[in-house]
Amino acid sequence: MTLWALCTFTLCTTAQTKIFNDTTYLQPVEVTAIRAADKSPFAKTTITQKEIQKNNLGQDLPFLLNQTPSIVVNSDAGNAVGYTGIRLRGTDASRINVTLNGIPYNDAESQGTFFVDLPDFSSSINTVQIQRGVGTSSNGAGAFGGSINLSTNELNKEKYAELNNSFGSFKTLKNTIKFGTGLLGKYFTVDGRISSIVSDGYIDRASSYLKSGYISAAYTTGKNSIRLNIFSGKEKTYQAWNGVAAYLLDTARTYNPSGTEKQGTPYENEVDNYTQTHYQLFYNRKLNNFWKGNIALFFTKGKGYYEQYKADEKLAEYRLANFTDGTTIITKTDLVRRLWLDNNFYGTIFSLQYKKKNTNYFWWWLQQIRWQTLW
Repeated sequence: MTLWALCTFTLCTTAQTKIFNDTTYLQPVEVTAIRAADKSPFAKTTITQKEIQKNNLGQDLPFLLNQTPSIVVNSDAGNAVGYTGIRLRGTDASRINVTLNGIPYNDAESQGTFFVDLPDFSSSINTVQIQRGVGTSSNGAGAFGGSINLSTNELNKEKYAELNNSFGSFKTLKNTIKFGTGLLGKYFTVDGRISSIVSDGYIDRASSYLKSGYISAAYTTGKNSIRLNIFSGKEKTYQAWNGVAAYLLDTARTYNPSGTEKQGTPYENEVDNYTQTHYQLFYNRKLNNFWKGNIALFFTKGKGYYEQYKADEKLAEYRLANFTDGTTIITKTDLVRRLWLDNNFYGTIFSLQYKKKNTNYFWWWLQQIRWQTLW
């Protein structure tokens, strides 16, 4: 099942600003060595911002890439909102190298990708490049299936403001506000976005409450450019990842076993609750007509939990002492548990490139250095 949009409307305003001759203003401030060039011998697809916006009604990012060759997607909630999965050439997300402006996005612990932690990130994307196969992957998770490179760092010369809204089946509602200052004093620009997505889901109780924000500021001159990105997403989704038994597909295909260990009505707070915040700092330097270099620093902070109702559990498994009620020794009970995840992922990526006579040589490509702490 995919999201059926009953209505979508957009309010958009733009203002013309002075156009400068120096094309440096149009250069994205990011790690450029990750993407394949036009003549690179790789099977690749590039999706533009207009193509993304045309289909961006609140679905998670994998469903916006669904019509791309070799892509297969799935949705826990059944309506493309909340937890979704993606496969490229048959391989799962842990074998797909995903980058945000050249920064690794794959989870530092599992190497998977969880786009539910970045709700409506599609509204901030300028282009997406999908490389099928090993491609140019030179950082992060292994790219046995391929690479997906997301870019948000294009410089917007004109002022703009947008209000995007859509609603559809299963009480799905998306609200997005975007703005950009355009070029201020020839050198400085700021872009921002806030978003909210809610849905009841197709599967029973597979509700989603998603919020996100994005802010980016850039300063660029003829030879130097610097950009700071801060974006964050908060998701609270009812667990629906256990699937439906085959024998129920004909009679109760929306059945959700999560929360049903509780007698009577299912446990109402069997949820996944997680917040992820990204900090990215880029510096690009044009050394001369042939050499240019860039460096990026990044920090990703994640914190949250999922909660479950567990029936008839042994106290000893939770390091709890048995309870004595008179002459009766109680060794099992019903309980609610929360499993927490608190992790930091940070590091740097840098490169030096040489280009002459329309031939691009990566004279020196320094491997990224990454540190991570998980607890």
